[in-house]
Amino acid sequence: MSDLFALDGRKTLRDGAVLLRGRALAVDRALLDAIEGVVAQSPFRRMVTPGGFQMSVAMTNCGRVGWVTDRTGYRYDPRDPETGAAWPAMPDIFRTLAREAASDAGFDGFAPEACLINCYEPGTRLSLHQDKDEQNYAHPVVSVSLGLPATFQFGGLKRSDRPMKVPLQHGDIVVWGGPSRLVYHGVLALKDGEHPLTGGRRFNLTFRKAL
Repeated sequence: MSDLFALDGRKTLRDGAVLLRGRALAVDRALLDAIEGVVAQSPFRRMVTPGGFQMSVAMTNCGRVGWVTDRTGYRYDPRDPETGAAWPAMPDIFRTLAREAASDAGFDGFAPEACLINCYEPGTRLSLHQDKDEQNYAHPVVSVSLGLPATFQFGGLKRSDRPMKVPLQHGDIVVWGGPSRLVYHGVLALKDGEHPLTGGRRFNLTFRKAL
């Protein structure tokens, strides 16, 4: 019975980390429409790591700054390096959902400046990593899942810590901060499937206070 969710769909993964099952379902179509608007200005692209490897997951950003990687390193940049223009403004629906989800998880006053949008297709994955390019770790990370289901890996503060495997469905939100802010996390290879709203894809919105 310990694995059952509370009636409000909230499950604690570890100290400072909470899964809010189905929290984004009420606004899922609005979120997907907003993603289309962002992508129309800053298209998805597969970025290159400092080591020269192309990432399998396609990415774009919106907000005051966007997370980018290339041969010079990982960083936040106020401009899209592909278009030369500022990143698209963060849609109000994004900002509101991120703030409310963070509050639901016990982190009041969250004001994200950046939203990284990932597009997964079958076979793509995200290896274990820490979110540590931000200037202040006092703020949580808010991650919203849309589309095909995925298996989220949520580990410890060392890469060698064995991660738990957390099944994520369309509309789920994971929030982590405090003692869990720098845990290693990733996504296992996406399996084939078809979702009525996203087809054969999964979108992930990751909100951060970057500056």
